[in-house]
Amino acid sequence: MYSKVLLVAAIIGSAIARPQHEHGHGHAYSSQSIVLHQAQGHDSHHSVPVHHEVKPVVLVHQPVHHHEAPKHEEHHVDYYAIPKYAYEYKIEDPHTGDNKYQHETRDGDVVKGVYSLHEADGTIRIVEYTADKHSGFNAVVKREGHAQHIIPVHHHHQ
Repeated sequence: MYSKVLLVAAIIGSAIARPQHEHGHGHAYSSQSIVLHQAQGHDSHHSVPVHHEVKPVVLVHQPVHHHEAPKHEEHHVDYYAIPKYAYEYKIEDPHTGDNKYQHETRDGDVVKGVYSLHEADGTIRIVEYTADKHSGFNAVVKREGHAQHIIPVHHHHQ
């Protein structure tokens, strides 16, 4: 049961953690308009003839220099490629008696793994599992050692 929960959590976690291909840049639109309204007043205007001299316009042609911006090459990662991983961990805590081990590999849609834990009765449970599209999830459970039944000791105080 522990491995099933761990497997489901790993699958959900990897699905949620999929990268976003937007590179953090969304589409943006910005617009600004400035409207100026002149107040209607009763100012008096006087017209005065304006005389000015018109000078010829001299056109000067200069070459246009074009510089290309440096090209930015992106490293594309295919996040939909065949998933492949392997991990392993081991816990040996003499203070609490917690002893666990797990190893799992995945190559595409095939997951294989094994985990073990020390039961309260002194036995060791070993679960070997596989999961794939064809067969689904399959587990073989083994138990090593002999169960030790602990007889509780009651102390009566007088």
